[in-house]
Order: sequence, then structure tokens, then C-alpha cells
Amino acid sequence: MQNLWDFFQNQILGMKWLNELVSAGLSALGLDTANRWVGSLQFFAYDVIKITVLLCFLIFIISYIQSYFPPERSKKILGHFHGIRTNCIAALLGTITPFCSCSSIPLFIGFSSAGLPVGVTFSFLISSPMVDLGSLVLLMSIFGGKVAVIYVAVGLIIAVIGGTLIEKLHMEKYVENFILTAGSVDIESPDLTRKDRLVYAKEQMLSTFKKVFPYILIGVGVGAVIHNWIPEHWVSAVLGSSNPFGVVLATLIGVPIYADIFGTIPIAEALFYKGAQLGTVLSFMMAITTLSLPSMIMLRKAVKPKLLAVFIAICTVGIIIVGYLFNIFQTLIV
Repeated sequence: MQNLWDFFQNQILGMKWLNELVSAGLSALGLDTANRWVGSLQFFAYDVIKITVLLCFLIFIISYIQSYFPPERSKKILGHFHGIRTNCIAALLGTITPFCSCSSIPLFIGFSSAGLPVGVTFSFLISSPMVDLGSLVLLMSIFGGKVAVIYVAVGLIIAVIGGTLIEKLHMEKYVENFILTAGSVDIESPDLTRKDRLVYAKEQMLSTFKKVFPYILIGVGVGAVIHNWIPEHWVSAVLGSSNPFGVVLATLIGVPIYADIFGTIPIAEALFYKGAQLGTVLSFMMAITTLSLPSMIMLRKAVKPKLLAVFIAICTVGIIIVGYLFNIFQTLIV
């Protein structure tokens, strides 16, 4: 059973065969893969192809599932639950949206317009970019199943706690009035045929891929530079166990960067294998995907400054706490 799982993780998700194929191809061209430039090229080609294949497959599947959950139908589902259970379901719904933080905000607005409580909509908004199903699979392909599952679990916990706190603070009045009075337009998902859903999934896959692919190229390019050119002791000194403020630093560095989980993972992978602590790397990823500056600018159009500040504070504190916990228990997790 363990051998079967290792094969699935290494050859299916991790596509180690692809890395060997790229290496063999470069060698056939007379290039020495031990050379830094060639090594960077190998890292770049392997990661771009692997992430692109996984990205397209995952977004197609997840978009097909998502076609069953437009805002009004999600509201009906959530209406059967009360209290913190509603936040839990909203956070779980966020996992089936294969979007970056900026793309999640229109859905957040749709949920708010549909009349969902503000805390519930924020549980969705936190979980959607941070812990989608795509991130679970990609994290499994690099860091292993245990790290991936724990990452998703703690992301959902942050989403549930964050939304619950916002609910308890009665922040409804800090949502812009035009959002609350907009009403909602719904697609009657039961009327969609299987063909309609497949077409929708294909369109979402192509649309998301076009938006995300440039960031994959940038992320993998940065990862290739870190992997082959940045000395390990540099990374270890800044983001390793020798720096007690590594988690805070990684979180603050990640906030102004705009990318999604697919463009962030190659950088995280390179940093981790260069000596950065696991929790520090995951905090960096969470900050980028959840608190990017462009998404905060967009969110400001929907909520007032006080609610935006509370949202940022909750997410930042949660990400930092999770980062330190991962660092403390790294030897047990990896």
C-alpha cells in the first residue's frame, strides 16, 4: 500500500518521470545538466509543464463541480445550517473555487448580495484563494500528502475563525450599501445539461489558464533562480531556524505580491529545498494568495476601511501563528 501511494505521489502527482525525461532531452542535446544554467532550464521546463498539466486538469474538474453552486443555490444550502457550522460549510465551498484572491471577490460580492451573513461570506473569501482543491494536489506533488492535508486543514480553520470573529464583531454595517442592495442574478444550475456544464468547465479552464499562466512563468522563473543560483546559507540565514522573525518577514514580503497558489508553489518549493523552514514557506504562500495588494484594493470597493483592516489583521495574525506552529512541529510533519 505504501509503495502504491509513493508511486501515486511521485510519478502521478510529482511527475518525476517528466523531470527525468526533460533531463534526458537536455543531455541528448549535448547539454550538461550539472551546469547551473542548464539546471535552471531543466527546473523551469519541468515545473512549467507539470503545473500546467495539473492546473488545466484540476480547474476543469473543479469548475464542473462549481457549476452546481451559483450564489443563490449556495445560499439555500447554507440556509440549512446555523452558527459556526455555516462558516464551516462556506469555507468548504471556497475550496471548490479555483481562483486567485482577486477572482474570488466578485463571488464574495455575489454571496453578500444574495443575503448571506457577512461572517459567512468572509469565511468563503479567506478559504477560496488559500485552500482550493488545486492547492491540495499541487502541495501533495511537492511536499507530500501529510503537509498538504495539514495546510488545507489549518487554512480552513483560519477561514472559519476569521469569519466567525467578523460575525461576532457585527461588522455588517461596514459593507458598502450598494453591495447589500444590489440583489443577485442566479443561474438555475438544475436546468444546465451535462454538455452545458462541460462547456462551462472548459471556458473556465481556458479563462483561468490565460490569467494564471504568466504568473506560473514568473513563479517558476524565480524558483529556478533560487534553486540554482541563491546559496543555501543565504536562504537559511533569512528564512531558516536561525532567524526567529522569519515567519513575520515572509508574511510581510508576501502581502504586496500578486500571484495565486499555482505561481507561488514553485518559489516555495525552491525556498524549502534551500533551507527555509516549512512554516515560513507556507506563511509566505498564504500571505500572497490571501492578502495580495491588488485584491485588497478590489475588496476596498466592497467594504469600508474598518472592516478591511479587521480582515487583514485577522488573516495576518492567523498566518503568522500557523507559520510558527508548522516550524515547531516540522520534524513531525515532514
